[in-house]
Amino acid sequence: MVISKLIYSFSLIFFGLLTGYAIRIFAERWPNRFPLSMEEIRKGLQRTVFLFVNPVAILGAVWIVRIHDIALAALPFIGLFAIVSGGVWALAVSRFLGHGPKKTGSMFCCGSFTNIGSIGALLCFIFLGEPGFALVPMYKIFEELSYFSIGFPIARYYSGSAVAGEVAWRRIVRLAGDPLIVVSVLSLVFGGILNASGLKRPAFYEIVNAVFIPLGTVMLLISIGLAFRFSRVQGYLKEGIALAAIKFVTVPVLTSLLAWIIGFGNIDSGLPLKVVIILSSMPVAFTALIPPSIYDLDIDLANSCWFITTSLLMVVLPGLLFVLHLL
Repeated sequence: MVISKLIYSFSLIFFGLLTGYAIRIFAERWPNRFPLSMEEIRKGLQRTVFLFVNPVAILGAVWIVRIHDIALAALPFIGLFAIVSGGVWALAVSRFLGHGPKKTGSMFCCGSFTNIGSIGALLCFIFLGEPGFALVPMYKIFEELSYFSIGFPIARYYSGSAVAGEVAWRRIVRLAGDPLIVVSVLSLVFGGILNASGLKRPAFYEIVNAVFIPLGTVMLLISIGLAFRFSRVQGYLKEGIALAAIKFVTVPVLTSLLAWIIGFGNIDSGLPLKVVIILSSMPVAFTALIPPSIYDLDIDLANSCWFITTSLLMVVLPGLLFVLHLL
């Protein structure tokens, strides 16, 4: 059972990434074969996931989740703690390595921006089922807000530009009208309403989520593969190893300890604690490449750290399963 979960997880992750990368290589060699550009295909996949696939899955999962403890109200703040602390540790490591501003800004983005929504959500579903997946939206409530209000402004600060891009408060205001975020929040709210109503979820919904949850992740990973370009990874091994230590050791240990102190280990057989362990142990998110690109930071460093930490999932996932089975 454990081996099959690992194989299934690896298969979906690498299938999505390699499929996207292969499509991009094919399109570059035979550009006339595709009626749409890679950017249009990438954005189309992402919008489909965020506006349809994920909301359907989230609504169905929240519909049946059972929340019996008020302590779970702390879950969004624990998610925020993981995001912010990752960035702080990355700044400390960058200073230790003697980085200049451009490398420091990229390191911060890689330390803070974490792959919660695609890989993290998929692993919660595979390892913990729908109840675990249903807690993911709660954990990541402050994700986008923290990226726009903290991550992008700090990245801009290290670029040395006072005018590059959009000011932080405008980004925050724009979040309220972003359809991707609005739909996600509405699916969470309506799922909660259905849950509270006592109305029984249709039996077919279990099959729908069994398809939609991995499908959404694969589609997002394909979109990542469409945009990914290999860079000088060997030149950033120190940074990649340091980020891996932050992402897979420091942040998970501190975040899980906080969740344990709050009492998550005593709720629903430790399910919230297991969710926190998984989501706080995820690699650099592909969105970490956006601020370095916008603000002229070290994009090769960000690219390399994303590649290194994502590749290390082959080591991290067995370790995660081992820890989860101890709880």
